[in-house]
Amino acid sequence: MQVDMQEDLITHLAELRRRLLVIAAAFVTAMCGGLYLSPRILRYIQSGPTAEAVKWNVFSFTDGLFIYMRCAFLFALLFTLPVLIYHLWAFARPGLTEKEAKGTLAYVPISFLLFLAGVAFSYFVVFPMMLTFMMEMNRTVGAVETYGIDKYFSFLFSVMFPLGLAFEMPLIILFLTRLGLLTPEKLKGTRKYAYFGLTIAGACISPPDFVSHLSVTVPLVILFEASILLSRRFTRRTAAISGTT
Repeated sequence: MQVDMQEDLITHLAELRRRLLVIAAAFVTAMCGGLYLSPRILRYIQSGPTAEAVKWNVFSFTDGLFIYMRCAFLFALLFTLPVLIYHLWAFARPGLTEKEAKGTLAYVPISFLLFLAGVAFSYFVVFPMMLTFMMEMNRTVGAVETYGIDKYFSFLFSVMFPLGLAFEMPLIILFLTRLGLLTPEKLKGTRKYAYFGLTIAGACISPPDFVSHLSVTVPLVILFEASILLSRRFTRRTAAISGTT
């Protein structure tokens, strides 16, 4: 019995190692693509309406190199995400039933699309409003506007990725509902606390002006309500299937 357990452990570790190597290879491949595409991505961002009003200054010899490498790294991270999620699913696949496996496999592309939607929303909607507000505040206090490329992209990424992760909320709540850890009733009971938490999260991401704060908080609340609807639909569907069997 103990020998069988040791063999199973070795088999699982070998499989985990193989999948980690595949994920690492996917990341390296995506990183090479990011290194090739980074100049085009940066020029595209620079040609956008938001960046046209900002001159990208560098304050050290390494600023341009660091931004180039960071852009390539984030590109690789983004396109390695679906590979990572798929292999996590494949590793857990033996412990799932056929029905559970088919149901959770759909999470892989949906998770990637939700993350892209969050990144796109933050880049095209939230970030321009936040940048405009910050620039107006700097002009109000009489500051001379000299923006560095490093600070510009640090600010941009600090907005994009939290919102990209926030857009995963419906999928995470649906997954927890499938596991039985959450129910629509529990979600409804915690609604006011969730609203309070989402308001704080929106305030941490956005500047203190009312419009920018609403532009972040309202989508988060809508995502939470959509999560409740998905959880309720899944629960009713499961109950209906159980009632017919």
